[in-house]
Amino acid sequence: MLTFTDESPSEMPQESHPWEPYIPENARLLVMGTFPPAPNRWSMDFYYPNFINDFWRIVGLIYLGDKEALVDAEHKTFYLDKIKGILNEHGIAMHDTCNQVVRLKGNASDKFLEVNKPVDLTGLLAKMPHLKAIATTGQKAAEVIAELTNTSVPKMGEHVMWGKIAIWRMPSTSRAYPMKLEKKAEYYRKIMNNE
Repeated sequence: MLTFTDESPSEMPQESHPWEPYIPENARLLVMGTFPPAPNRWSMDFYYPNFINDFWRIVGLIYLGDKEALVDAEHKTFYLDKIKGILNEHGIAMHDTCNQVVRLKGNASDKFLEVNKPVDLTGLLAKMPHLKAIATTGQKAAEVIAELTNTSVPKMGEHVMWGKIAIWRMPSTSRAYPMKLEKKAEYYRKIMNNE
């Protein structure tokens, strides 16, 4: 069981989430990670900004048949206009499970994130009347959502129902998670193509 605390060790700065939720008008799926990496790891000012994270490669593979389709290799970033076009077309919203955290080790690892303030899930979902599913990208995100919804943490690639909303647990898209990109894409394809 997770515990959320408003207190943090004085030597560890508290960080607030940098972005507003990205919510297309027809949002049917909400993808939720834990929290963005530190800004020095961003290649763009949007969700999954770390150039070595494979989330946008997975999306490129699923919707465009090419894991490099959304990758601007020359500038070591991603094609944000193309990304937003896909999200809008397929009704995919983006936000994270934590609004405020403390990095206990100063890195991007979820294992060392202390959750001070989780997302206002009820307020967030009120903005998405057509939502059918939430997909958590990794163990910590799945645990936070389970705590907020009083549901169990599903097994990888499975879901639990929370009212009319299916809460899915997907594999982490971090390269530190030991699974091939193509195998991760198989999990994500199941929810992203379920329109």
